[in-house]
Amino acid sequence: QVQLVESGGGLVQTGDSVRLSCAASGRTFSGYAMGWFRQAPGKEREFVAAISANSGYTYYADSVKGRFTISRDNAKNTMYLQMNSLRPEDTAVYYCAAHRFISSIQSPAYWGQGTQVTVSS
Repeated sequence: QVQLVESGGGLVQTGDSVRLSCAASGRTFSGYAMGWFRQAPGKEREFVAAISANSGYTYYADSVKGRFTISRDNAKNTMYLQMNSLRPEDTAVYYCAAHRFISSIQSPAYWGQGTQVTVSS
């Protein structure tokens, strides 16, 4: 089992920056690919970004490319999502997720409980 806990969400204004964190416990964090997803009100959960176990590979949804940066610190068992130039359409509950393989990260084995990010216009 991998337990994931997100933090760092809140209410911000358009153009602001926020950094989300995802703290992992349980099985060896460094053995898992990690990802961020989000779910806006009335919409389905969507993929945001993913990072391989050793940080050697990252990829992003087109909607956040160039504005968001995913990273991880395996020594701290923590993953991050730096979100810059935030827009109202980024408003959502953000979830972190884990899977053993980066190729399967869009069908995660583990989910966090989510953290709300609200961007006011």
